Amino acid sequence: MRKSFPYILAACSALALVGCGSDDDDESSEIVVETPNSIELQFAGRYSAGQFDESAAEIPAYDAASQRLFVVNAEKGMLDVLDLSDPANPSLIDTIAASSVIADGEVNSVAVRDGIVAVAIEADIKTDTGAVALYNADDLSMIASVAVGAQPDMLIFTPDGNYVLVANEGEPSDDYQIDPQGSVSIIDITDMANPSAMTAGFTSFNSQRDLLIADGVRIYGPNASVAQDLEPEYIAVSADSQTAWAVLQENNAVARIDITSAHVQQILSLGYKDHGLDGNGIDPSDDGQIAIATWPGVRGLYLPDAITAYEANGMTYLVTANEGDARAWGEDNDDYWAGDSSKGFVEEFRVKHLVHADGFDRRANDDLPPQLRELAAGALLNPTTFSYCGATAGDPGDCRDDETLGRLNITWTEGYRQHADGSPVMFDAAGNESSDGDRIMYDNLYSYGARSFTIWDDEGQLVWDSADAIEQLLAGDDCMLSATRDIPCKDFFNSAHDEGSAIDSRSDAKGPEPEGLTIGSIGDKTFVFVGLERMGGVLVYDITNPDAPVYQDYLNTREDWVTEDAESILASIGDLGPEGLVFISAEDSPTDDALVVVGNEVSGTTVIYKIAQTF
Repeated sequence: MRKSFPYILAACSALALVGCGSDDDDESSEIVVETPNSIELQFAGRYSAGQFDESAAEIPAYDAASQRLFVVNAEKGMLDVLDLSDPANPSLIDTIAASSVIADGEVNSVAVRDGIVAVAIEADIKTDTGAVALYNADDLSMIASVAVGAQPDMLIFTPDGNYVLVANEGEPSDDYQIDPQGSVSIIDITDMANPSAMTAGFTSFNSQRDLLIADGVRIYGPNASVAQDLEPEYIAVSADSQTAWAVLQENNAVARIDITSAHVQQILSLGYKDHGLDGNGIDPSDDGQIAIATWPGVRGLYLPDAITAYEANGMTYLVTANEGDARAWGEDNDDYWAGDSSKGFVEEFRVKHLVHADGFDRRANDDLPPQLRELAAGALLNPTTFSYCGATAGDPGDCRDDETLGRLNITWTEGYRQHADGSPVMFDAAGNESSDGDRIMYDNLYSYGARSFTIWDDEGQLVWDSADAIEQLLAGDDCMLSATRDIPCKDFFNSAHDEGSAIDSRSDAKGPEPEGLTIGSIGDKTFVFVGLERMGGVLVYDITNPDAPVYQDYLNTREDWVTEDAESILASIGDLGPEGLVFISAEDSPTDDALVVVGNEVSGTTVIYKIAQTF
């Protein structure tokens, strides 16, 4: 493509929205890349699929040569192809159907590199073998396809262009009767017309189950081997194309993979975030009030969704969006709730129901997971840890009140006291340890997600975490919503993405829920763009120094926050539920502006933001 000045020079106006300088076609002209002092997002354009809350816009990918966006439309089960030559007016030009590769198959994800579009296709029965298909971006002709594991999802090209990697999530059937193995397929595309797939699987870790659990890896699905229990979600790749890291979301871990040998080298536990420490506070209740505070004994499992990798100071760092995710299979099966533990597995439970003095049976045939009832007849809180909210030996006190911890969703699968062999320590209803007791005692409560994004080193060691900065931002006076930034964020703090007048409605769950992210380099700086799934909008940080990221901006282009029936005003409501993001450099952009594109699954919109630069 033609060469031009992709970033404005310092001598230009302070807020750079378009390139300054020569616009000629001299291929020998030097490309000047200025490093901005700071950046912010500005609304540029939007395409609407016209479907509300149907996941009609999920994952976007961009091809510079054809100036096309490829957007996963899960409502259709297809890939929408958008013309992005005018970012202010993107338009639908075609679709790619998965049925030509797998009968009744559905598109799950997409990635693009140098005119090649890689598409992950899930079988109609999700536990069956899936496929990855390759297409030409310019004419949408299919080049080839290759079989991969069950439920292929996120894809990524290696920087050298030799491989496409896909995360085969391998979720169980809804009744948990079939549980395929999770894996990562590494597809050699050096011969594009004849791709071949290797499998990086986890069977070699089956014998290490106890060691993994002791290290904090969550292996807990019913009757599942380690390989069945691990569910790859998202992949990052090193700059030298040698190493990949796959997020195992529900397992709260990351798998480190050697790409050329398709060998899983290590499974790295991510641990937890202590919400009892200063700076790590959360608002745990959906009572309509903003109440960010520290809560000793409450720990947030990172459980990240998106992951990406970048280099700084000669080292590789990983960045995760810590969404949180609970296993919830069999939710619609009456037999499961009637006590048949073979028909599903639901791990989420509210604190107030977990530690009620009358025990679990009061929730029977309602929302009581039968596996929890098989574990015990009731649960207690550690009276030392939770004394600050009134817990005593046999009484949760005020800890289960709605205004404190009662509404918080946690996992019942961990945090209770155990013997060395993993069996629960039993207590009587008064809180006395007893072999004849029928209660378990929770020393800690584990909630979903860390309400943050995190930077890790390549061995999974925490380098930096945004702590409670996201919730504090949304509760602050300087945060504004809408494209014109005229609605106070705090008026709709931790709102849901599919309803109006919902202030604080997500505080009991995962808060603003950071889910998707992408990174981009501008000059000598690296920036991360983080999508907040529930609250909406995109958060921007300068992560050039991984030890000390710097906040840049937050833009949320949802325009109506009060209409209860959001679907009725779909045409004017803006953007709800960001899922996937892609950064487009100014060099690759159709307008010479660096862009960020976001797929919003609830509003079904693909929104384009310009990156304005200050010098």
